[in-house]
Amino acid sequence: MVQQSRRIGAYELSILHDGVFEAPLDVLIHADGEAARDEAVAHWGKPKVSIVVNCFALKGPDGITLIDAGTGPSWGEAMGHAPAAMAAAGIAPEDVAHILITHLHGDHALGLFDGDKPFFPSAEIIVPEADFGFYGDEANRVRVPENKRGAFAITATLKKLYADRIRSVPAGAARPGISLISLPGHTHGHSGYLIEGADESLLLWGDALHLSDLQASDPGIGFVYDFDAATAFASRRGILERAAHENWLVSGGHVEGFRRVVKKGAGYELVAV
Repeated sequence: MVQQSRRIGAYELSILHDGVFEAPLDVLIHADGEAARDEAVAHWGKPKVSIVVNCFALKGPDGITLIDAGTGPSWGEAMGHAPAAMAAAGIAPEDVAHILITHLHGDHALGLFDGDKPFFPSAEIIVPEADFGFYGDEANRVRVPENKRGAFAITATLKKLYADRIRSVPAGAARPGISLISLPGHTHGHSGYLIEGADESLLLWGDALHLSDLQASDPGIGFVYDFDAATAFASRRGILERAAHENWLVSGGHVEGFRRVVKKGAGYELVAV
């Protein structure tokens, strides 16, 4: 059984399962071009893309922190289950003191909203400075293909509903024992969060990898959803190398359970722990 909770530093961390996202294989791309993409997909052998969607609850000495917020009710019945997972863990929306967002895509941030009201009545929302600044400036919209503009609307709604409860942060300390690590490419300011403990540390890498085993073995595989595919590729390879070197535990918005990254041939392997 995949482990769903773990103690890291000052925090008891639990995975909150929001649902499963499915898409056709043509959402996959490759840094080395179409032939490399076709070869990788054929070798993988799956008929479609099926991606788990997670967010995370951290119970610590100063209350409850979430990392990402799921989709809310807007992505259909297969998604939006994070509130039920929170309730099962004994967490009500009003109990949440802080929410750290990895990036401003719908499967990570739409769960902040309950129609035209904030879903979390008192939480501080912590957002990567680079993402919030870019998608908060409508002048940047023309720089982004139409099918990748959803983060602009999400940012506008976030500003409207949470107003003075938003804090945008650069790389470095975001909360006690939690650091933001910049992993740009999937979005302009996509980031992960490193939770540091005396014995082991855990990196929650957002969407650095969507199909964790496939992209670990071949980091050149990306998604059409990436804002800047070349930068996303560099971030993915770089964070896999760093996580392996540091022996960090890892998980993310689309990783099942907790893993360690080990070097394997020209790529990497995510080993369940």
